Amino acid sequence: MDLLQKIRTLPTSPGCYLYKNAEGEVIYVGKAKNLRARVRSYFLDASQANAKTGSLMREAVDVEYITVDNEREALALENNLIKQRKPRFNILLRDDKTYPYIKLTMNDRYPKVFVTRRLRKDGGAYFGPYFPGNLAHRLVDLIHRSFLIPSCKVDLSRYHPRACLQYYIKRCLGPCVDGFTTPEAYKETIRDVQLFLEGRTDELEKLLTRRMGTAAEQEHFELAARLRDQIVTVHQMQDKQRIATADNEDADVFGFHYENDMLAVNLFHMRAGKIVDRRDFFWEELPESLSDNLNGGPTEAHEDWRDVTVSFEQDADAVASIIEAPQPNLEPTPALDAPFIGEPEGLAAAPTQRSGMTELSGAFSPALFFSALLKQLYLDQSYVPRSILVPVDFPDRVVLAELLAERAGHRIEVAAPQRGDKRSLVDLVCQNAKQSYDQRFRVLQPSIKAIQEALQEALTLEELPKRIECFDISHIQGAETVASMVVWEDGAMKKADYRKFQVKTVSGVDDFASMREIIQRRYKRLQDDKKPFPSLILIDGGLGQLHAAYAALEEIGITLQPLASIAKREEIIYVHGQEDDPVVLDRRSPVLHLMQKIRDESHRFAVTYHRKRRQMRDRDSELDAIPGVGPRTRQRLLEHFGSIRGIKQAPPDALNAVVNAVTAERIRKYFDTDATAPVEAFTVLR
Repeated sequence: MDLLQKIRTLPTSPGCYLYKNAEGEVIYVGKAKNLRARVRSYFLDASQANAKTGSLMREAVDVEYITVDNEREALALENNLIKQRKPRFNILLRDDKTYPYIKLTMNDRYPKVFVTRRLRKDGGAYFGPYFPGNLAHRLVDLIHRSFLIPSCKVDLSRYHPRACLQYYIKRCLGPCVDGFTTPEAYKETIRDVQLFLEGRTDELEKLLTRRMGTAAEQEHFELAARLRDQIVTVHQMQDKQRIATADNEDADVFGFHYENDMLAVNLFHMRAGKIVDRRDFFWEELPESLSDNLNGGPTEAHEDWRDVTVSFEQDADAVASIIEAPQPNLEPTPALDAPFIGEPEGLAAAPTQRSGMTELSGAFSPALFFSALLKQLYLDQSYVPRSILVPVDFPDRVVLAELLAERAGHRIEVAAPQRGDKRSLVDLVCQNAKQSYDQRFRVLQPSIKAIQEALQEALTLEELPKRIECFDISHIQGAETVASMVVWEDGAMKKADYRKFQVKTVSGVDDFASMREIIQRRYKRLQDDKKPFPSLILIDGGLGQLHAAYAALEEIGITLQPLASIAKREEIIYVHGQEDDPVVLDRRSPVLHLMQKIRDESHRFAVTYHRKRRQMRDRDSELDAIPGVGPRTRQRLLEHFGSIRGIKQAPPDALNAVVNAVTAERIRKYFDTDATAPVEAFTVLR
């Protein structure tokens, strides 16, 4: 069964879907309320030439799915599948910072207390997490000194001939030696420690006071003195807690800064009304799935698809074990309830420009990013604050809050405040994210003149570049070939001077000839009108396009015009006359960022014009000559592989994933027997 046919048979129930490549590797995991509608929307996005979706669908040859009962189970299952399979088209949380917990080894005959960062389902009692990290160590030290619970690594499952130094300096009850303490007395002390860590200080104080009085009556004055010291410790902790909880707020606050395809996220932990710690997250290469078209909700168009049910063998126990990932039996540090954060008016509105946040392009979706990030951060955690504040709303916000509340046993609010004190707090975190971005990626913000000077030096230009004209060619398989010219002048894009061209003298796929025609037309016109030439002509492409552009200028007698090209992917700049020594700039260089910005704008302008042109004319295809390949099959093949060349080079498994075996065999035979015929091929929109 080919991929499209398999998608038609998907159920309409909630669940998760897993796209696989030809090697059987999972490359993307997603969830949906309606599996069939969501998965089919990828083909609709690909048919609209969405670059991100197309990249995924060109690699995908198979899709698997797991159905669940509701959207909350789908959300939990998606999170666990992403962490298990680590698909490269999903966002992966690489931050390895974990906060410490305090652990009581309750399964031991004489339990110990120590700090740990690993949570295991081993019967121990865990308390935390603690912010900042050294707080857990301070509390454990206090427990050792006040409650005399041992801190050593001595095996307490058996008795030893003598105690260590900690016992003799009154820092341990001495459970390692027979007769120093009893299991009952030790168990009573462990109960005191539990009450202390759980924050039940009033109850603990009453118990200690009663025991102190009993010890004094029995003239056990050393024991009474130790109990008295413990009561003093409890009082001191109560006083500190009262001071810290004056504002009665417990929340996690997120902020972000995105620029030049790099992202910095700050997370501020507020515990009991105070910002006690912060975390930094950085992504230098975001996955290609963070676009609205790829991750949006299920597409409801094209409802003419047939409803066909299919049975899918799956181990119900295995699915349940993935959804309900093992959670340690944790007892978090208690905190006072935070005030309920209601959903502000206009929450679903598009986020406005705020301090510390860059203006975002359509390629990166903050909403989808935070949807993925929060799931990975909180779904596996034992303790989640009552309030989570994020800078943008996202589709799964309500479902995620319900799932977290169900697991925590109390209300949890995930909110994107739009105004007021909470919005100001989010803005503050965004400003800190901007600072983190600058510090991590060393972003320079020089003046326009400084950038011009750096560009002049990098490309060895004779004059300071004041005007740059950039060209790009766009077509599909040689059809409707067009070109664009965009202009950068004195530090900004000058849209009034943008130009678009139809390639008139070139047929088929010949980027070099197309570039030569456009360059010659543009600058022959400037030459005839006696208008000034730009400081630099920039070509979107490699050496071939650069030499084609120079040949066009040479034909009209222009030989001293500064000319350069920037190659895709490698981001190498070739300067004419210095081809053997290309310019390789640091990926964080402002000069490279400027060149990329101009190049990307020319590409966008060319693609937009090309789409308008091809909407007016049907595409003819070499596939029409293959028996059994009609318009719909041809469209599916081109959407999946991107071009005739991609279809021709596709392995048998990839073809079989799109069309049936008979049609795939006809396609292979056609290209094998027609190897001498010219193949008009080019990747979609380049």
